[in-house]
Amino acid sequence: MGLDLANYDALARQGVQQFWAGRSQALDEDKGERSQGGERANVLAGKNMDGFLAMIGGLVAGNGLANAEIYTSGRPNLTLPGYFRPTKLWDVLVMDGKHLVAAIELKSHVGSFGNNFNNRTEEAIGTACDLCTGIREGILRNQPLPFLGWLILVEDSEGSRRPTQLSSKHFDVRPEFLSRSLAPSPMLVGYLERYDILCQRLMQEGLYTRACVMPSPRSAIQDGAYGEMSAATNLTSFVAGLAGHVATWAAQRPR
Repeated sequence: MGLDLANYDALARQGVQQFWAGRSQALDEDKGERSQGGERANVLAGKNMDGFLAMIGGLVAGNGLANAEIYTSGRPNLTLPGYFRPTKLWDVLVMDGKHLVAAIELKSHVGSFGNNFNNRTEEAIGTACDLCTGIREGILRNQPLPFLGWLILVEDSEGSRRPTQLSSKHFDVRPEFLSRSLAPSPMLVGYLERYDILCQRLMQEGLYTRACVMPSPRSAIQDGAYGEMSAATNLTSFVAGLAGHVATWAAQRPR
């Protein structure tokens, strides 16, 4: 029996439309205001990612865990213990009784790419490293390993694709971060390419089961359009990984 991918593309497109609609509303309500390091709507984007929750719910229910609890709100419901700090708030937790099936972060990045890329990167690495080390040290007791997911929707624009100036005086930057641009001085790849590299390495290093970057233009408020950067980090890979994990969990359900 194959995996049930729960009509994920249509649900994702609805989620993308809801994201851009929510972000537009936030800007309309607060014109001219800026948060530290970027637009205020960026801060509100966590709730604007709620459109993806139906997709996650469908993947969980369709692959054998119809009775699982999917937590998306409430600090106690979304808090997991860590190793380097006492606790961390996640965006989505899937629980089968007292067992953690999946922990997922849903993030976004619109504008202010230079200010916020490092923040997103450091948060993603730190969150996973903290939980993975805690799991190694027994915070989840003897249950099977959970699915750890990181998904980010990034504005697809000239600003997120344009190479940027390299400023590293003392040591060479790794070659995969260098643009093939014919500019007179070395350039770094654009932010979307950096997110693709980040996601691939988050998985390669075992920090997340699946990591996904979804490029999407502001015009997607009309049709929910989104793209991909690579086969390893696209949405299909993410949802197939989650569906496969849930199906395996359901077949070997711990008691």
